[in-house]
Amino acid sequence: MRSGWIKSGWNKSGWMTAAAALLLVGGLAGCGGDADSHPEGETLTVWSLENLTDRVQASQKIIDRFTAATGIQVKLVATDENQFSSLITNAAAAGTLPDVVGALPLAAVAQMHTNELVDTDAAKAVVDQLGAGGFSARALELTSQDGAQLAVPSDGWAQLLFYRKDLFQAAGLAIPETYDAIRAAAQKLNSKDVAGITLATVGNDAFTQQTFENLALGNGCQLVDDAKAVQLQSPACVETFQLYADLVRNWSVPGAQDVDTTRATYFSGKAAMVIWSSFLLDELAGLRNDALPTCPQCGSDPQWLAKNTGVVTAISGAGGQPAQYGEITSWAITRDTPRSDAAQRFVAYMMNEGYADWLGIAPEGKIPVRAGVADWNKLPAGVDTKKPLAEIYPAEFLTALQESPGTFQRWGFPQKQGELVGATLGELPVPEAINGLANGEMDAAGAAKRAAEDVAAIQKSLE
Repeated sequence: MRSGWIKSGWNKSGWMTAAAALLLVGGLAGCGGDADSHPEGETLTVWSLENLTDRVQASQKIIDRFTAATGIQVKLVATDENQFSSLITNAAAAGTLPDVVGALPLAAVAQMHTNELVDTDAAKAVVDQLGAGGFSARALELTSQDGAQLAVPSDGWAQLLFYRKDLFQAAGLAIPETYDAIRAAAQKLNSKDVAGITLATVGNDAFTQQTFENLALGNGCQLVDDAKAVQLQSPACVETFQLYADLVRNWSVPGAQDVDTTRATYFSGKAAMVIWSSFLLDELAGLRNDALPTCPQCGSDPQWLAKNTGVVTAISGAGGQPAQYGEITSWAITRDTPRSDAAQRFVAYMMNEGYADWLGIAPEGKIPVRAGVADWNKLPAGVDTKKPLAEIYPAEFLTALQESPGTFQRWGFPQKQGELVGATLGELPVPEAINGLANGEMDAAGAAKRAAEDVAAIQKSLE
């Protein structure tokens, strides 16, 4: 999981290989009925990056209902996100593109657009049919470029700062929603038993970049400016690198930290803060057996940690406004498909009649970007145990989380540099710089310089 636009652990663990996913779908595809029932005698091919077994099965159930309602036959192909770039490129060269691709992150949409593989008119037609006013304006903005709607935004996951409310209250600390508050809390709560914070430091993991970018956005630190000049050596970015250095060197746990170790440290009660995605919410509540909280109090009450955890949705530094990293995933209709009308009907169905069930596949990581279609916070979350998020978390937090796609920010996309973002998530220059920063190989200015030079080199290679 180290290439392209990886979620790198944000979706649940246990990714299948592309071959295994295709074998699985081969066994499921027969559930949709006879291909001759399609009005044109053809089958709509849909690739989905939701490739975990239970998610494929849940998707197939929605597709079966679509086929029953429309007579349009659909072949679902689960596709490994790590291999998507090569798979879609090879399919384009061979003339075997799918008609629709689902669960596409923003960088994947941008690359498909750069390679002229998306039908922007078809995407706009679906948005217009459903009503653009019902979508999150930011989601539409992030999936558009130069007035063209590249794909139909479906849902999103949010980057969040989780903190121990009980420890903060006992120490009289402010909510950690600013650089100063985060630094002060990490310093005061750090002890031999509990780290002030646990943060990603692994150099070959997109999770590290997602964590850094979440902090950087709120300080006005951008990847590039409107003239496409790399900005990682700006004062705002150097300040973010300095915050990261202070936290990981002084008040965190020793050794390289990644998506699994940061979660494990927080779940064991040995960290006062962690930055993770909204995919943590069901695990934090003890709803998934292979990722249960293990804090001393969690044995008698599996939801103890959830009850004693506060969540910050947006962070700000002295040089910026509160901001939050988030991912929007979309449905893309491929260019020149002879089945465009059927593809549009399918995507519209998934965003309307099938929307609640689609979000219900993993509601903690599928925050709706279309209002009024699904009662999201009442959808059962979890894997081994199912429970609506509304039965676990405060209503005000869930409201803020549901509204967060409207304020998501991302490096590069406002500057029309989605292709560069995708390339950096393949090469990972920022995580490599952070790894050097954490190891003491360089200071904040040096890390910013190294990251900036590496991003500039990637940018030049794309010209």
